Amino acid sequence: KQWYQRRVRGVGDFYYELGVQIVEVCLATRPINGGLITMEELCLRLEKSSGKTRKDIRSDDINRAIAKLAVLGDGFTVVKVGKQQLVQSVPGELSMDHTTALDVAAKHGGQLTVEELERLGWPDLRIRSTLDNLLEQSMVWVDEVNSTYWVPALFK
Repeated sequence: KQWYQRRVRGVGDFYYELGVQIVEVCLATRPINGGLITMEELCLRLEKSSGKTRKDIRSDDINRAIAKLAVLGDGFTVVKVGKQQLVQSVPGELSMDHTTALDVAAKHGGQLTVEELERLGWPDLRIRSTLDNLLEQSMVWVDEVNSTYWVPALFK
């Protein structure tokens, strides 16, 4: 009951405690998703990670907790990709090109091809630069056999 009251008032340690849990989940999943996790998956993992299953963690709570983490520096931000929110847990900002590429992948179940980016009218250098940067940050995986890129956070 006290936990709920602290959350409602926005005071106390609720958001700091939630922030620590967010960091733990993001660090644990980073090798799998490259530092990008959907808000939905993060909520589910947070609910499961608490000793008793909590069904009342909302994206608004996560946004507030991440805002409190800002005092620690870069590394945790919420990025809107299409209709989804992704939590980015690696330092550095995503450029508009990165966000656009992720948006294209979100529309295709996490799959991205060079052809889809060419349809945006992007020149080859822009496409290569964007994909190479996302690969370096492990935010996308490449299937070299099919020339397809996959965004693990957006798999369906």
